[in-house]
Amino acid sequence: MRLDKLLSEEAEGLSRARLKALMEQGRVFADTLDGVPVTNGKKKARAGDVFVICVPPPVAAEPEAQDIPLDVVYEDDDVIIIDKPPGLVVHPAAGNADGTLVNALLAHCKGSLSGIGGVARPGIVHRLDKGTGGLMVAAKNDAAHTCLSEQFADHSLDRAYYALVWGVPKPLSGEIEGNIGRSPQNRKKMAVVERGGKHALTRYKVIKAFGTVASLVECRLATGRTHQIRVHLTSIGHPLIGDPLYGGGGRSKRSLLDPDARTCVDALDHQALYAFELGFVHPRTGIKVYHKGKIPNYINDIVLELERV
Repeated sequence: MRLDKLLSEEAEGLSRARLKALMEQGRVFADTLDGVPVTNGKKKARAGDVFVICVPPPVAAEPEAQDIPLDVVYEDDDVIIIDKPPGLVVHPAAGNADGTLVNALLAHCKGSLSGIGGVARPGIVHRLDKGTGGLMVAAKNDAAHTCLSEQFADHSLDRAYYALVWGVPKPLSGEIEGNIGRSPQNRKKMAVVERGGKHALTRYKVIKAFGTVASLVECRLATGRTHQIRVHLTSIGHPLIGDPLYGGGGRSKRSLLDPDARTCVDALDHQALYAFELGFVHPRTGIKVYHKGKIPNYINDIVLELERV
């Protein structure tokens, strides 16, 4: 058996990717800590071989804890699920040094967050765009982070979104498939590309159509690419209402709205997208954790106006 596969099966809480990184850092040894560092995970293990893995302590998180209110949906010693509001950035980055979800989690969890994500992203297993609201899970320790990351990698989690889009997709349910990569025309955008990119698959179902002007769509991710739902729906001619980056194609539909509906749509300063469903296998108990949120007011208010169309 390959060494990386063997060790990932025998070393509790360490994925093959994590072990590969430890090997590259010279932290896996043959026989003892004073032995020869093992750097080739493809090497075949032999009966009687002994290996020592030196796992460094989690890197202390550099972002400061900030008392930012959180809508906590579920929490235990291993994971925390929050309902992220649109406008809240997930982790510190250029232009957002603080005031992020990470800063809020550090305060709420008293620093008890996984260090695998690095100093800027403690506990963060996945992201939602700044303008997207909804359910997110964060890891409170490295074992939970590893387990959740593996579920995201093999797409075994349940994730679903409500999207309010211009027009009505045809057919009313189906799949959108197309590699997503950086747009060659605008480097700030992602796009469905003919060459390169990463495979992406979105399953959708129209929940309600408002004439031919707009529709409420349920989207389920089979993959998790940057801006995936926004890019895929735009690629079939149905950009999200309010999307500041991809929503320009909906201007002609906007002109069909009555003044009240138009005012309601114009008041939205982010995409009408909400992650309403999240399900995963708990990293400690092995029991399925499942949560479902309600349609938020920033989508429901527009729906009420569109029902008059």
